Formats: sequence, C-alpha cells, structure tokens
Amino acid sequence: MNSCAGEGGGDGAEMSVFAHLSELRRRLIISIIAIVVTVVVAFVFSEQLLRILMMPLKGLHLKAFNLMDGFMIKWRISLFAGIIAAFPVWAFEIYGFIRPALRRHDRLAVWPMLFSSFALFLTGMAFAFYLLFSMVPTLLGFFPSEIEYLPSADDFISFSTFFMLACGAVFELPPVLVTLVRLRLLRADTLRKQRRIAYFILFAFAEIITPVSDPIVAPAMVMCPLLVLYEVSLLCAFRIEHNRA
Repeated sequence: MNSCAGEGGGDGAEMSVFAHLSELRRRLIISIIAIVVTVVVAFVFSEQLLRILMMPLKGLHLKAFNLMDGFMIKWRISLFAGIIAAFPVWAFEIYGFIRPALRRHDRLAVWPMLFSSFALFLTGMAFAFYLLFSMVPTLLGFFPSEIEYLPSADDFISFSTFFMLACGAVFELPPVLVTLVRLRLLRADTLRKQRRIAYFILFAFAEIITPVSDPIVAPAMVMCPLLVLYEVSLLCAFRIEHNRA
C-alpha cells in the first residue's frame, strides 16, 4: 500500500516537471514568434533606422568592404530593434512562468518594476545616442594627418549599437538593486556604507565610455545621471526595508 502511494507520488512529481517544461516551451515559442515578427517589421524599416543611427556622423559617408555587409547591417539593426520592441511580450511571458512562485505582494511589485526597467533602458539608450554626437567627432579628431581614416559601416554599427546597449544596461541599476533588496540578497545599509566604492566604480565607467581629451567635464556629464540613479535606488531600498519592518 505504501509502495503504491510512493509510486503514485513519484508519477505526480514527474508529471508536474513535464507540465512546467511544457509551459516553458509554450512561452518560449510565443516569445520567439513575437521577436521574429518585430524583427521582420524592423527589417522593412531598416533603412530609416539606419539614417537615424547615422545622424551623429553629421554627413560622413560610411564604406562597405564585403559583399554581405549590406544585408548584415540591415539584419543587425533589425535584430537590435526587434528584440527591444518585443520586450512587452517576452517580459510578460517570463513573468507568467515565474508568477506561481511569487507571493502576492511580490506579484503587485512586478509590473512597476518591469515598466520602470523598460523606461530606464530606453532612457539609457537615448542618453548614449546623445553622447554619440560629441564622441564621434572627438574620436575622428584623434587620427593624425598622416593617416587616412576609411569609416567602415559594419564597424560603426557594431560600435554604436554596443555602446547604446551598454548604457541602457547601466541605467538598469535601480531595478536590479531594488530587486536584490526585495529578495533579501542585499541590504540598504550595505548600499549606504559602500557608497564611496560605488561612486568610484561609476566614475571609472564614465571615464571608459567617454574617450575624449577632457578627463573631467565629459565624464561628469555621464556620471551625474548614474549617481542620481544610485541615490534613487538607495532611497527605494530603505523604503522597502521600512515597509517590511
């Protein structure tokens, strides 16, 4: 009798695992379909997106050196824009998969967190795009007169998209820190005590992504919004712990 019950419990657990895998597969398929659709739509408008991306060049013509560069540039831009445009769909599918494991108050906090993450990511990308208008002429000015620079379209697209993604990721600092505090993996008091170290890391990051001759003003322009985001994260962390207490 006990052995039958044990076998039944094992079958139920096994079926539960298969049910979770089946749900994960379904949500992955929906997310992939959404990304494919947005990538196709972005590919149709890839030339318009390319013109926008080339605005910081201020009329400088790019050159292609491989036969496949034309397709690969459009494909890279389309994939970049499509994944971002499909964020509401695949983010909702991720939330739907982990929702049963969340407590009620955590579920209520997910939507503001997702919305703020998406908004901050777009803000970071827009900020990086603004910086490109000053970075590109400065980088071009580093070339000595003895060297003729041949601007590669593939190199510029790779550099600009990576730079925008990096800034967008850095602007995710508040949602990441707040989530760690909410999950009790990080304490607000730790963030406060390590503020100097955090400031130094943010300044180092600002120095790295602003390759200009001025080591103070330009990095400070990048560092200021990052400091604001850190302080906002700190305030949110203390509020979470206060409400929890």
